[in-house]
Amino acid sequence: MKQALIIDDEIDICYLLSSILKNKSISAKYVNTLSEASEALQGNAPDFVFLDNHLPDGTGLNYISHIKKHSPDSKIIMITAYDNNVDRNKAAELGVDRFISKPFTIDTIYQTVEQLRETDN
Repeated sequence: MKQALIIDDEIDICYLLSSILKNKSISAKYVNTLSEASEALQGNAPDFVFLDNHLPDGTGLNYISHIKKHSPDSKIIMITAYDNNVDRNKAAELGVDRFISKPFTIDTIYQTVEQLRETDN
């Protein structure tokens, strides 16, 4: 079973994403801060990382390199309510696989996961 790590300070988003991913046979774990994410990444490397950009202890953009270093094969999906071209471009430069605006739809998550699974084959 594929695994995902959700890094988001909004509990409702974590529950929603976990439920959506479960329907796609992806086991999801969530954390609410970057420091908790660092601990979670010391274990098994997740197949997918859903990363919010605005967290209590920093920005997701500044955390991408940490994920790439500790979990280089993970697909990173940035999710943010603060969608702008500067952040989108910066995220792409830093190696984010997908960038999704909040609020998102179930179909958007399904399509993203399917597209990223296809790139693994």
